[in-house]
Amino acid sequence: MTADPWPGLQAAATEIMARAYAPYSGYRVGAAALVDDGRTVVGCNVENASYGVTLCAECGLVSALHASGGGRLTHFACVNGDGDLITPCGRCRQLLMENGGPQLEVLLSRGPVPLDLLLPDAFGPHDLDDLENR
Repeated sequence: MTADPWPGLQAAATEIMARAYAPYSGYRVGAAALVDDGRTVVGCNVENASYGVTLCAECGLVSALHASGGGRLTHFACVNGDGDLITPCGRCRQLLMENGGPQLEVLLSRGPVPLDLLLPDAFGPHDLDDLENR
């Protein structure tokens, strides 16, 4: 990993954003992340006429993570159709928490922040373990 991963991640997110399928909203999104083994994974949003089954860019990224061997996400960036940084929605923050954890660095317009600041007290596997141990 380079000393400053952010320019490369933002560029990769912008590149994959061009492949987004957004015929209904026109709102293209691209996401890119580094994996703990040095790989970069990307994803773009894929809309559907039935809006409820639209896939966010983060969904594609997490699928690419597991399809390419798994691992833990360490750094994440997401951009809109203009290449501007955007913040993941709540659903996607939960996906990122499951696959990167609370220390996953998320690039925002104000700079990188750990995911646990964007999703405090997140529900996760530890909550399921607590239920099984009752």
